[in-house]
Amino acid sequence: MVNSTLEQTKSSMAHDLWEMCKPKVVMLMIITSVVGMALATPGWVDPWVMFFGNLGIALVAASGAAINHIVDERIDQKMQRTERRPIATGRVTPAVGVAFAAVLAVTGSVILALFTNYLTMWLTLAALVGYAFIYTGFLKRATPQNIVIGGLAGAAPPLLGWVAVTGQIDPMALLLVLIVFTWTPPHFWALAIHRRDDYARAEVPMLPVTHGVAYTQLFVVLYTFLLAVVTALPFLIMEAGRLYLLAAILLNLRFLYWAFKLREDVVHAMPTFKFSISYLLWLFTALLVDHYVSLLLAM
Repeated sequence: MVNSTLEQTKSSMAHDLWEMCKPKVVMLMIITSVVGMALATPGWVDPWVMFFGNLGIALVAASGAAINHIVDERIDQKMQRTERRPIATGRVTPAVGVAFAAVLAVTGSVILALFTNYLTMWLTLAALVGYAFIYTGFLKRATPQNIVIGGLAGAAPPLLGWVAVTGQIDPMALLLVLIVFTWTPPHFWALAIHRRDDYARAEVPMLPVTHGVAYTQLFVVLYTFLLAVVTALPFLIMEAGRLYLLAAILLNLRFLYWAFKLREDVVHAMPTFKFSISYLLWLFTALLVDHYVSLLLAM
């Protein structure tokens, strides 16, 4: 009986720690990192770099997610969406959370230093600091432009993947960052509109709370138009082909459809948010497919 209870406790703790890593968010980040790696080389990515590079990036990203749980404990307790998180409910203590986040960050950094390069390690740690401390600890509570400014840290994975392969920062890598950076506001503001009462109750100055829903709806549309322009750049600078361009056009038209639906009625906030996740996944998949199709045709 005692052993059974102990096993259940261990299983519950493992589940809570896994939840603190925000695995779905980290997985989306790693997909963009993989694409960054692929686009960085005219051939196939070294499997060694592919595996250990993304493992290290994922562990450090998971550390940032865990720190987010710790720093946002008070906010999470006031929001329906997050009130059941492990730290917010007390299932995991802040001390355990800090130790867990530290182990993830150190392990990921060591892997990157040993199996990729030091530049990747330092850039990944910079992204961790930007997300976990500058955004979560300061910007989130300081300005309604929090997600715009802080979005740079979350946009880093394709650059990290690129640098893991090449050991240097190149213009195309920065363009991939710009795409994710531009995508972040309309993606997150759709969720913020849906959860505006939660953010108001938690006294977080998200744009729908400080400037109103109508204002935020307008800016979702404007940023989606800007995103359509930015996502055309890989083709315009001849770093991607027509296959990518066709996919980008179709995806942007669909995103604009949802942005305008959201402009009409807030009931479309969550469908817009959910589509934005699929949008980024398919856009980067199109970049990847276009890249390798071009390689095969050139053989």
